[in-house]
Amino acid sequence: MRWIWIDKFVEFRSGEFARAVKNLTLAEEHLHDHFPGYPVMPASLIIEGLAQTGGILVGEAGGFAEKVVLAKISRAEFHGVACAGDQLLYEVSVKGIRPDGAIVDAKAFLNGELLADAEIVFAHLDNTRANQIFGPKNFVFTQQLLGVLDLARAQEKSREADASAEPGEAGNGQPVGKQP
Repeated sequence: MRWIWIDKFVEFRSGEFARAVKNLTLAEEHLHDHFPGYPVMPASLIIEGLAQTGGILVGEAGGFAEKVVLAKISRAEFHGVACAGDQLLYEVSVKGIRPDGAIVDAKAFLNGELLADAEIVFAHLDNTRANQIFGPKNFVFTQQLLGVLDLARAQEKSREADASAEPGEAGNGQPVGKQP
């Protein structure tokens, strides 16, 4: 089973930038154990959410032709904690993409304040090499995680359609405020 640490993308610019949201709830079992009586999101899972956001951003830039794996956390700083009931906003910017991998700048915000700041390095593995090491299952870009990206794309198309509608019309071409 693979855990997904992104609830939805709220902005996605291919190969450049992604913004994603993670809502923390007591329905998540890890919060009951970390720490009992004071449910705090583990820092490692905040990093994983940032890495998933960045991994999708990097993988999508290459058309998901190769597997993208977390290679290294070059730097990570935490400035507080997130608890059940909080909403994290992940912002990831691509610093560079090369044939062998990518580097992203990743930040997590809580109530508009910087909670975590990291630099994450990803490696690209061609499918032949990746299959030798990990087997044929694509553990990085699971259907569930890619579904989060598909939802963001659909929302973006809807926003673009609404923005391109004539003034006084809804995104469906129907006059606003008039019933057929």
